[in-house]
Amino acid sequence: MTDKSPAGAAHARRDEDILVITLDHPPVNALSADVRRDLAAGIQAAQSDAQVRAILLVGAGKNFIAGADIREFGKPPKPPALPDVCNQIEASAKPVVAVLHGAALGGGLEVALAAHYRLALSTAKLGLPEVNLGLLPGAGGTQRTPRLIGARAALDLMLSGKHLSAEAALKAGLVDAIGEGDDALAAGLAYTRRLLAEGAGPRRSRDAAAALADKAAALAEASAAGEQVAKTLRGLYSPAKIVEAVRAAIEQPFDEGLRTERTLFLQCLESPQRAGLVHAFFAERETTKIPELKEARARRLDKIGVVGGGTMGAGIAVSVLDAGLPVVMVEQDEAALERGRARVAQVYDLLVKKGRITTDERNGRMARFTGATTYDALNDADLIIEAVFEDMDVKLAVFAQLDRVAKPGAVLATNTSYLDVNRIACATRVPGNVLGLHFFSPANIMKLLEIVVGEHTAADAVATGFDLARRLRKTPVRAGVCDGFIGNRILAVHRQAADMMMEDGASPYDIDAAVREFGYPMGPYQMADLAGGDIGWATRKRRAATRDPALRYVQIPDRLCERGWFGQKTGRGFYLYPDGARVGTPDPEVLAIIDEERRRAGVTPRPFTHEDIQRRYLAAMINEAANVLHQGIALRPSDVDVVFLSGYGFPRYRGGPMHYADSVGLDQVLADIRGYAHEDPAFWKPSPLLVQLAESGRNFASLNQAD
Repeated sequence: MTDKSPAGAAHARRDEDILVITLDHPPVNALSADVRRDLAAGIQAAQSDAQVRAILLVGAGKNFIAGADIREFGKPPKPPALPDVCNQIEASAKPVVAVLHGAALGGGLEVALAAHYRLALSTAKLGLPEVNLGLLPGAGGTQRTPRLIGARAALDLMLSGKHLSAEAALKAGLVDAIGEGDDALAAGLAYTRRLLAEGAGPRRSRDAAAALADKAAALAEASAAGEQVAKTLRGLYSPAKIVEAVRAAIEQPFDEGLRTERTLFLQCLESPQRAGLVHAFFAERETTKIPELKEARARRLDKIGVVGGGTMGAGIAVSVLDAGLPVVMVEQDEAALERGRARVAQVYDLLVKKGRITTDERNGRMARFTGATTYDALNDADLIIEAVFEDMDVKLAVFAQLDRVAKPGAVLATNTSYLDVNRIACATRVPGNVLGLHFFSPANIMKLLEIVVGEHTAADAVATGFDLARRLRKTPVRAGVCDGFIGNRILAVHRQAADMMMEDGASPYDIDAAVREFGYPMGPYQMADLAGGDIGWATRKRRAATRDPALRYVQIPDRLCERGWFGQKTGRGFYLYPDGARVGTPDPEVLAIIDEERRRAGVTPRPFTHEDIQRRYLAAMINEAANVLHQGIALRPSDVDVVFLSGYGFPRYRGGPMHYADSVGLDQVLADIRGYAHEDPAFWKPSPLLVQLAESGRNFASLNQAD
């Protein structure tokens, strides 16, 4: 071995006749300007070094290259540009080998595709997930990938943003071989020496022709993908550009295709969607910047208790079992416990049926599940999550029992969606151990976890909640105590705005269509039918005694609930669901009830355009979100965005309601609210924070600096 490694983001040293270039930019070897510069310098130096016969690219630490350096997002680009570095790698007169372990994503995979040979270790994850940031692979990825694996497979990889295992990448033709062991350098050196012994020279991806040999078939695959994008990804910008770039790979010479790719990449870079998706990316990473995590460390978590085996309790249990932790579920009797166990088993049986997990994996997870009908079984649990009926008296009774049996230092969590966590904590002797963990249904799928911090919750209990979220692979957001916390509090207000529009002349079907047109997967009345109308009805009845008499109350949803029309589970709600249908059809009887309620309320219906609906719906959401921020229920605007992106279907490419408000202009939002206040001043009260920001020319983004 010769030539000691110099320091650098990418450093080169010779191992006999192989120049090893190690990407060394912790924590994930992201492609910073320094990495690009040092990588390019290493490739260039190898060309004139007569002792170098081949070049090996390897990542230090646990990854090859995880992608772009997110710290450079939004800053002026520094040379060399990644496309130039990739072209330089591919143009090397000496064979370049990339050995992939851990993450080889985005620009990292594009570097590997520019290399002449690719060896993957079993740990490798390969992907081109730029679509998730509103971009396309812009360093030759859209041109090299189809040439290696064909148009259909390349489009699937880029449009889904999914990761491929080493085995899947080998099968697809993205890598040439799988190396043994977990030592990337040793495996890479052995593979490169074998190639040299075989007389292998440069083999450039740009020259690969077999996968696109049938041009007509490849163009047909691109057209089919384009049609699918138009149907399923309506409103998104970069997917159509990805299809266009792959079409260029099929139709154009390589260098011309690269120029087309670059043009399309820059168009994506300048789109508002890219800004929204990048904002969402950063916002999710900011949610863990909370004061409690600076003050305290998480308590130990070895065993979790779940009280309640209904849909929510079972979903929480699955989430915990998936994380490798044992769960003990407590129910009131053997029959209820068996139903809870069956719900958990049903989730895993379906995953086995779909081929998502093996039977052995299913059995391993179920082996960590135990059940009991007495609270004493929870006496060694480190954290206990209550997931019983949304009723304060029921929850107080549960917490009194938990206080009796829980070991000292155990964290007691309520999964309440609305109720007062401080009052629940008072049912225990140590309220500092109590917090809210508001899971979203289905709990084993939905990413959002609101971590509700009561006035007495200890910092280390909060840290434990965040640690659990990390282990469950949830997106945690810190929330203060109020009715509905962040998400459901705001939801109640913009749902009220929708109800008022419904009574004023817009049908629920018009409102749902307008909200879907904005980018939501479903509208508020479809969502109400899915969740169950009885849940909202119970909340409205609970709040009836404290409702402000000045606020307008629309009774249409109550009329449906009084008839037992609770949505999908009863076969009808705002929509009809004949024969167990999952997609509803409009119901003339609902429209008749709405007309009757309008007459009762003395309302003369008026028309609403989709734009009218969207503006009112979003203005109500933004205004209440500003109140949530003003009252300290949420720490920062980006946290509100994460709640709505992860838990409520807000279109990710719009960045969340706070980011969207900034893009529209807070002065415009405030003007809309003040205009609506002429009709209903009690409901349309501008938030003091919104007024303050709009009138001082500031935006919500200005409040996003972490503590």
